[in-house]
Amino acid sequence: MSWTIYESPVGPLTLVGSDDALRHVRFPGRGRGPALPEADRDAGAFTAVVEQLEQYFVGERRTFDLPLELEGTELQRQVWSALPRIGYGQTTSYGALARELGLEPGGSAPGAQLVGWAVGRTPTPIVVPCHRVIGADGSLTGYGGGLRRKQALLDFEASGGVPRVLRERWAQRQLALL
Repeated sequence: MSWTIYESPVGPLTLVGSDDALRHVRFPGRGRGPALPEADRDAGAFTAVVEQLEQYFVGERRTFDLPLELEGTELQRQVWSALPRIGYGQTTSYGALARELGLEPGGSAPGAQLVGWAVGRTPTPIVVPCHRVIGADGSLTGYGGGLRRKQALLDFEASGGVPRVLRERWAQRQLALL
């Protein structure tokens, strides 16, 4: 297992994986999982990932074509495989995604809650576009990178991938924290 940090327009992203596949994209201060040993840091292992992220952040890429190794439950993997079908610049609700996947209310939680649980555990955000799932009323709901980052990504995609929009939205969101 190796890792590196990619300095993205929405803050540093920690990329974790192997020579064969990307396993995690972690946001600063929000990473899940064990600490990463400095000895395992290897920027060279993520050339394709960094290249595609850079293309995305300048508006040249709308989908990712990377080998992923995502560990999760059957439900999580089902939800994660549906997320890339949400078009660039588009959104869907947790309930709509649950209906698309045939997750009917019942059992211990309604379908929308099950989808929300799975979306919230997406190990490779941005690459697997979990930021495109919002509340039924259009509101932003949880995001592993924080709602400010989620809104900045949605605004960027809605603009058609104009890098200036992403820089401005992210800067506005950062100033709001002061």
